[in-house]
Amino acid sequence: MALSLMSAMRLLALSMLAATGAQAGRPKPGPASMAEHQRQCAGKDGWSDPAPPIRIFANVYDVGTCGITVLLIAGPKGHILIDAATAKAVPSIMANIGRLGFRPGDIKYLLSSHEHVDHVGGLDDMQRLTGATPVASAAARPMLESGKLAADDPQRGLIPDYTGVRVGRIVRDGDVVAVGPLRLTAHLTPGHSAGGTSWSWTSCAGKACHGIAYIDSLNAVSADDYRFSAHPAQVARLRATIARVKRMRCDILVTPHPSGSNLYARLAGQAPLSDSKACAAYATAAATRLNQRLASEAAAAKAAGSTRQ
Repeated sequence: MALSLMSAMRLLALSMLAATGAQAGRPKPGPASMAEHQRQCAGKDGWSDPAPPIRIFANVYDVGTCGITVLLIAGPKGHILIDAATAKAVPSIMANIGRLGFRPGDIKYLLSSHEHVDHVGGLDDMQRLTGATPVASAAARPMLESGKLAADDPQRGLIPDYTGVRVGRIVRDGDVVAVGPLRLTAHLTPGHSAGGTSWSWTSCAGKACHGIAYIDSLNAVSADDYRFSAHPAQVARLRATIARVKRMRCDILVTPHPSGSNLYARLAGQAPLSDSKACAAYATAAATRLNQRLASEAAAAKAAGSTRQ
């Protein structure tokens, strides 16, 4: 009973914070211009730094933070949200959804990229505030529900746990999550984490249509004491995903960290928003970083061996 009361009080506080955030600056309704976004995020790229909502293309909006992408795909029969940033970021995400003129209760599904706190730490609060159904792969489910990283996750010990969320639907590779005309396809892309999942769909503005791909992180990031070279199965899994992403159709690429796909510069017109080779370039860069990481580990091991001699 005490837990239920505490949960209710937390949700009330979150709702009040979101409402306060929406009213405080009295922003103009609708998506922000890139100039406004750049002003608010100047010098900031934190997981929870509030950012105004921006339109990426047609019915696709980034309602996340200065450093984390949270995608809202809007439809006439309901909406889909991908990722939820951190618990601290939820009030600003809710305010962004309201600024765009959408009702949180019209969000039907909550999808995710991978089960780390910076992307799904706010998922439980978001589910409680929207009533939407969390969707995940079978591989991601244990971590999403427990809020703890997998025992073999390279970043275990590096990033904190979070409040887990009950997964309401399991998707397999190629499954489609549909709400009215919205149809998002799941692509299982493990490597950065065991449950990594990417999503693709088509969005249209009038007669102009683009294939949009929200591709999960492909970085070989780890805690200080983790060595990828000591985990060949992990390396093989990441390489397989990188190879798969390289073959994917990718008119408009979006990534969980905006910097990973140069998103803000593209939206500002400094680079093309649409690029059929974007997924291939993203994958190639990831492969290069992985090879550099393995080479660095090999050099460190060699140096350590020479010192012992």
